[in-house]
Amino acid sequence: MNEIKCPNCGEKFKLDGVGYADILKQVKDQQFEEELKQRLASDVNLAVEQTRNALNADINKIKESLAVAESQRVALENNKDKEIAALKAQIERSEIEKKLSLSETMNSFEKELDKLKQDLLSQEKEQQLTQEVHNKEVALLTAEIERQKEFKMRLSTKMIGESLEQYCLNEFNKLRSSAFKDAYFEKDNDAKGGSKGDFIFRDPAEGVELLSIMFEMKNENEESVKKQKNEIFYSKLDKDRNEKKCEYAVLVSTLEEDNDLFNQGIVDVSYRYPKMFVIRPQFFIPIITFLKNSAEKTAAVKNELAIIKNQNIDITTFEEDINDWKSGFLTSIKNAGKKHEEALEQIDKAIANLMKVRDSLTLSDKHLLAAENKMDDLTVKRLTRNNPTMKAKFNELDKNQENSE
Repeated sequence: MNEIKCPNCGEKFKLDGVGYADILKQVKDQQFEEELKQRLASDVNLAVEQTRNALNADINKIKESLAVAESQRVALENNKDKEIAALKAQIERSEIEKKLSLSETMNSFEKELDKLKQDLLSQEKEQQLTQEVHNKEVALLTAEIERQKEFKMRLSTKMIGESLEQYCLNEFNKLRSSAFKDAYFEKDNDAKGGSKGDFIFRDPAEGVELLSIMFEMKNENEESVKKQKNEIFYSKLDKDRNEKKCEYAVLVSTLEEDNDLFNQGIVDVSYRYPKMFVIRPQFFIPIITFLKNSAEKTAAVKNELAIIKNQNIDITTFEEDINDWKSGFLTSIKNAGKKHEEALEQIDKAIANLMKVRDSLTLSDKHLLAAENKMDDLTVKRLTRNNPTMKAKFNELDKNQENSE
């Protein structure tokens, strides 16, 4: 038996081997637990201390890292401020360079624009001077055209509202006192033979009649539907000439106005009827003058022939010579008529050419007006419309001006 004493109350106990072993085991387990607790507490404290130390070390490392990071952050912020300042300075320099470049471009563009405007103004002045010259030329050409038209109108078959007979009478009376002082020119009022002509011209001379002409005047309204021909009057005119004992027969006609033969002016139709002519009204005075001049040159010969006839001398040869001379003279008259008609054609061509020149000058005026309108429509936007670079620079300049405001 084993005896044990209670450490608290001091009472002793006796235990058998099993109980003692059990108590001893308990005591050992308790001691083990206490030791274990102590060891565990020591291990925990150690672990805590180690952990604390490790944490403190980590914290210190973190603090150091934070300090480094903070210093780096501060450095970065300082660098950022510097970079921002540098970027701002670079942007400002870029803006200034852009403005300077744009300003230089604008100045260059404005100079070019001013030069262009000066060129346009110079061209406009030249155009104005040219226009003045053109206007003067047009005025001169217009005056020339009107003069040519007036001249042609005086030669026209349109007798300005007068009848053809009255026209011829007026033309003759204008020269009666000077060129035909002793001549007779009056209406033919003698219809004993069944017909009569319109006018008879007689120019007396000493001993024999110098010249005599039977005139027939035929006019026609331009709007007439039924157009007459000259040849239908030849037979009557020849009959009237013979009945009134006139040397020549002249048909003054405006008929067949498109017939080139009669538009020559003086047409010899003696191949149909002797000593007969067809003329346009403007050749009324010239035919009298031509025939009168011819008669004056043969007057002396006529007087001599009259004397010879009175003396019953054969004058056949003399008459043939005179007739040949007259034939040549009449041919000259015919040729003169052709030349006159050619002159009229040249006048028509001159009028047509002058009209073309005037039309060209008028068209030139239109081009000058168009150039002036284009100059008035000249703007910077129009000039830069198809230039993307200039358009972008102007837009950028506008934005910068808006931002500055």
